[in-house]
Amino acid sequence: MTDHSQSTAPEPTGRIVLLTTSHRVAPGVLSWPAWQVLHAADRVLCADPGHPQLPYLREAGVEVEHAAPDAHELVEACAGGRTVVVLPGGEGDRRLTDGLARLAGSGRVSMPGLELLPGSYDLPGARLLDLVQVMDRVRRECPWTSRQTHRGLAKYAIEEAYELVEAIEAGDREELREELGDVLLQVVFHARIAEEGLPADGEGDGDGDGDEDEEGDEDDGAGTLGAFSIDDVAGALVEKLIHRHPHVFGDAEAETPEDVHAHWQRTKAVEKQRESVTDGVPVGQPGLALAAKLAGRARAGGVAVELPRGEGIGYELLELAARAEAEGVDPETALRAAARVYREAIRAAEGVDG
Repeated sequence: MTDHSQSTAPEPTGRIVLLTTSHRVAPGVLSWPAWQVLHAADRVLCADPGHPQLPYLREAGVEVEHAAPDAHELVEACAGGRTVVVLPGGEGDRRLTDGLARLAGSGRVSMPGLELLPGSYDLPGARLLDLVQVMDRVRRECPWTSRQTHRGLAKYAIEEAYELVEAIEAGDREELREELGDVLLQVVFHARIAEEGLPADGEGDGDGDGDEDEEGDEDDGAGTLGAFSIDDVAGALVEKLIHRHPHVFGDAEAETPEDVHAHWQRTKAVEKQRESVTDGVPVGQPGLALAAKLAGRARAGGVAVELPRGEGIGYELLELAARAEAEGVDPETALRAAARVYREAIRAAEGVDG
């Protein structure tokens, strides 16, 4: 009679760890669990001899084998309870993961434990790094993009800003996301051009077509811009936000939006040292917005000045814009809303649906 009380325990199946890392985080900056697994593993495998993590793993005393096992070979490498860590390339290893999935689904193989361990994580805003890299490559390699200038692109910044406003007013979230991206593209594009320190109007006439002006005019005196990058743009913005929010980053107190606005205006006044409350108001903006902005500056600055009087619709619109600003209404937004109603009325009169 056979005694089954002393039957042999099944052999441990081991463990496979797929250690992923983000290319947006500096190589060698890994999580503590990742370092623990790497140092404790029986084998560490990597198919890519140029993997950016390898120099740092060698420096840390982790031995890495250059190997690209298939799913069967990897499962066999875990026999006896061994732990094998695999460092996939930047695009992952679909061949290996699909093979492991097929083996696990077959039911014919005793599978080791399988763990996906992120060695580094993307921080918020990490995709902005991708955007900067892609913009850099497009600027260097695209025949159209490589010839654009600040002045030639200016019209697109205006167009994209209007399209963003339209998406906001329409309340379309998908459209809003897309238009925000288009506005962001303008910022990144201009910053990439600025890295080259080109003349302020670029080469030639600044319209991006590479042709000279008809009369062969030279640079209009705008001069050459000092080179700067997107990091300079972001760094200056960070400093400005911190400086203008002492109630967030400092000891100042602000309990209402009005308190915040007062802080903002006082800080801007010190920063800009303007001679007039109208300094810094772009006169190229739409007329109603310009009129309202000037009226708001005069009111906030305590400048006692009467609205100019004259004949014509312009002065009437100026008075309406100033009144709207005093009542807390944006005249541009109000007029666009009324114009949309008017548009729908016209379409209805024409028998056009939607």
